[in-house]
Amino acid sequence: MGISRRNFLKGGGFAAGAVALTGTPAKAGVDIPALRTKGLQTSTTVCPYCAVGCGMIVHTKNGKVVNIEGDPEHPINQGSLCSKGSALFQVANNERRLTKVQYRAPKSGKWEEKSWDWAMKRIAQLMKETRDRNFVKQEKINGEMYTVNRNDGMAMIGAAALDNEECYLLGKFARAMGVGYLEHQARI
Repeated sequence: MGISRRNFLKGGGFAAGAVALTGTPAKAGVDIPALRTKGLQTSTTVCPYCAVGCGMIVHTKNGKVVNIEGDPEHPINQGSLCSKGSALFQVANNERRLTKVQYRAPKSGKWEEKSWDWAMKRIAQLMKETRDRNFVKQEKINGEMYTVNRNDGMAMIGAAALDNEECYLLGKFARAMGVGYLEHQARI
């Protein structure tokens, strides 16, 4: 038996009315947030990539990140994340991520594993040597000597992922070292 256009529209109207009267069907599936994050520890954080400061919810199990999503209650991003923020899970869980200090000596072809204490002492030592070697106390300008107290051998750059307090401390540290070449990623 053939169905006319009129009968098809009538049947569709009745079906739509029946669904409207009975309500929408219950959601089912594995993507229900309550099921997906059940039994996990939840903490909030801020995305480290740019200076926008998008809020994130991080779910962990036994100290390992298992899910990251945008925080719907955060006033900046209201639950949405950019592509970099959405991929942050892969940064936390990546077998290729370095977790130990790797050092290659000058003119060496191999990497050595070093401790964090060794690395921090080495960085401090090299910074001190560079500052001592390149520090300028006075400079002659138009025949007169001026006190300049600057270190021409170093430059520092701040990152947009740093908050105001971290940028302030980085700036104070750079100035204490005599660094004149101080810049921030957000201005570049």
